[in-house]
Amino acid sequence: MKTLVAYFSASGNTASLANRLAKAAGADLFEIKPEKPYTDADLKWTNPLARCNKEKIGKKDVPIADKIENFDEYDMIYIGFPVWYYAAPNIIETFVKSYDFTGKKVALFATSGGSDITKAPAKLQPLMKGEIADAKLFSPDASFAELNVWTGSFK
Repeated sequence: MKTLVAYFSASGNTASLANRLAKAAGADLFEIKPEKPYTDADLKWTNPLARCNKEKIGKKDVPIADKIENFDEYDMIYIGFPVWYYAAPNIIETFVKSYDFTGKKVALFATSGGSDITKAPAKLQPLMKGEIADAKLFSPDASFAELNVWTGSFK
């Protein structure tokens, strides 16, 4: 089974987790980056005019810098992100809409400063032709052993 870990990270927490998860799953790694990188001001969610808030409220797609050329080769896709407003950031919605997930197994993983991941699967599921097998919130410093157990449940 060919496996991919695709992730978006705003502050580095999800990136660190995604790297360990890719090792635990024996997966390829792909960073989902916006065409226009986020600045610290863009991510200041306490400012109602910050880019992250405008995107979320406006339900805006966020153009992605790169594309996965061999997406069809993957059977298992882990999609990682920081939780924004109890869901995935809009860039993840754009990512999911950009590929055909038919016949693929998908698992979501996230980091958060306080929100849970429970709303993310319901919001992402209608955007993809595929089924989300699981969604799990991890501490940014989750152990390799914990990640190994989780990824092992999909083999």
